[in-house]
Amino acid sequence: MIKKIADLILNLPTVAFTGAGISTESGIPDFRSENGIYSKYGKEVFDINYFYNNPKKFYEFAKEAFLPMYNASPNSAHRLLAMLEEKGYLLGVITQNIDNLHFKAGSKYVAELHGNATKFYCTKCKKRYSIKKVLESHYCSCGSLIRPDIVFFGENLPDEDWEMSLNFIEKAEVMIVIGSSLVVYPAAYLPILFKRKSGKLVIINKTITALDDIADIKVNSSATEFAENLLNYLKEKGVF
Repeated sequence: MIKKIADLILNLPTVAFTGAGISTESGIPDFRSENGIYSKYGKEVFDINYFYNNPKKFYEFAKEAFLPMYNASPNSAHRLLAMLEEKGYLLGVITQNIDNLHFKAGSKYVAELHGNATKFYCTKCKKRYSIKKVLESHYCSCGSLIRPDIVFFGENLPDEDWEMSLNFIEKAEVMIVIGSSLVVYPAAYLPILFKRKSGKLVIINKTITALDDIADIKVNSSATEFAENLLNYLKEKGVF
């Protein structure tokens, strides 16, 4: 199976689509699992109205949930995608994650559909802030509330990143989904759109996903196990 996937990547333009499962192995909890963030804080913590009505409570949550993201390091799966991009085999990455790990790994072309939790800005004047400043005060020098640069429930996806994703899909002939259960829309619509143009869809996930039935290849594997097996094969082929 690794050989078949490698042959696709090496011979056809490829895009990666990643979810929480690629980052849990870097120590970042996911949202929807039994022990995920929602089980502890509730799904409403990422609702835009909750944020504006309870900014103090949100930032209490953010201090516990976001700081591990800043301290986390990319794993072998993040690094492999960056290496494939650098070699010209990967067009880029579409990610549902907000942890910044793809950029940390060295990827340059990343569509962050749900934003980036390492960035903050004033809701009025748009001045940028670091997490250190935000944890000291949730308010800008202009007096307005500071928010994280993420997509809350009730908000639209960022236009620029959505357009980048559509551009990847238009150019790609292979999509490798890694670590996503493919249940969150509109992000999960992208693999469906990709299949409609007769692209080759490969899904790598430890458990079943909502789109297994339309995948050309499904591998039940963790992100790092898959990445290490693929990297070893590519090294044998002399790609790296």
